[in-house]
Amino acid sequence: LSWSDEAGDHSVELPVLRPASELGNPVIDVRSLAAKTGFFTHDPGFTSTSSCESAISFIDGDKGLLLHRGYAIEDLAVHCSFPEVAFLLIEGELPARPELRAFEAEIKANWLVHERLLAFFGGFKSDAHPMAIMVGVVGALSAFYPDSVNIHDAAQRRLSAIRLIAKMPTIAAIAYKTSIGQPIVYPSNSLGFAANFLRMMFATPAEPYTVNPVHAAALETILILHADHEQNASTSTVRIASSSQANPFACIAAGIASLWGPAHGGANEAVLRMLGEIGSEENIPKFIERAKNKNDPFRLMGFGHRVYKNADPRAKLMQRICEQVFSGLNMASHPDLALARRLEAIALSDEYFVKRKLYPNVDFYSGIVLRALGIPTDMFTVLFAVARTSGWLAQWNESFLDPCQRISRPRQLYSGVPLRPFLPLEQRGNGPDPHAVADLPAANPADPGAAFAGGGVVVPTA
Repeated sequence: LSWSDEAGDHSVELPVLRPASELGNPVIDVRSLAAKTGFFTHDPGFTSTSSCESAISFIDGDKGLLLHRGYAIEDLAVHCSFPEVAFLLIEGELPARPELRAFEAEIKANWLVHERLLAFFGGFKSDAHPMAIMVGVVGALSAFYPDSVNIHDAAQRRLSAIRLIAKMPTIAAIAYKTSIGQPIVYPSNSLGFAANFLRMMFATPAEPYTVNPVHAAALETILILHADHEQNASTSTVRIASSSQANPFACIAAGIASLWGPAHGGANEAVLRMLGEIGSEENIPKFIERAKNKNDPFRLMGFGHRVYKNADPRAKLMQRICEQVFSGLNMASHPDLALARRLEAIALSDEYFVKRKLYPNVDFYSGIVLRALGIPTDMFTVLFAVARTSGWLAQWNESFLDPCQRISRPRQLYSGVPLRPFLPLEQRGNGPDPHAVADLPAANPADPGAAFAGGGVVVPTA
């Protein structure tokens, strides 16, 4: 590494680490950089930084490739159940039939929640967002299952993983039932993972409920497609939390909080909001033109991807699910779904989007499929969390096996005020601090939010 500054020309040798499988980019190991040079690296968003070594999932955005433990997502989504993929992520290999039966039995033995946990749900307002409930309830699980929080015991870590994978759909369904004032529906050991979730969501004690097999198969595939996705924002959050040796329930709650953000797990909700803004098919051309205008705040949600420069492989599978689910619907009674299909067709034929490879991504299709399944929009990100829990737990467990694991402590490029003399309160007067750096905005008592807009201090209101 060579650089020049006011002191002259400098260079330092740093090791290059190459992936053993030859998949992915080599990385420059900068751990010794500060000691050798006094410099840190600056990489906002960590988009050019490898934060860990992982063998769980791999993305090649240029080729449109997504692997879980070496298996293509297309093969897993077509040939596996969600518990098979969860086993693969946690254990490292696909299960043999006896292993799968035993794993499914473990899940079914653990998907009931502690009865006293139900009181937590009653403490939330009826209009609370389900993700707010998920963060609170999952974080509280450590108080109910203290026998599996010893992170240094591999058996306890595995038990925590089984409990979380099993209980997440139950907690999600209870959150939904609580929000609409219906009695909760307990899980049934006679059903598979996805079918059981649909039953807990939509069944009532008043009448029999039969799970639509097409809907259950569609949801099973959606869960598989969202199970893991390299070091994304929520996965990195789980790893950072685990680096402090926090208990597994707290780590997963942190991941849920990160996933809640509209730029991450809320993307498919944004697709539905966009469709609502477009309104009708005759408005599509106008909104297509707005999306092309860089000065217009409107964005075509669900098209393109930060990582995939080619087509998102998950989107192709979701497109197939769309066809299967829609074939059983009267599209005349679902104008929003008809609008989505028309928007897809127009965008895919528009040279602007084709040239830039702005293909529909998994969020575009998953949003409209979940709507077709009857899943409320507020529950979309919750479903994402249910699916991603297995990936989070695999990453969480892997971090404990990494000999290079240290508590996460990113550096910063400080842009604040340099050292200045302290003034007692009676000497500060009513004006700005005379020692303040000139280009920093002064505190504005009339604007309590000034600090969040770029400078100043927060002045609490009464």
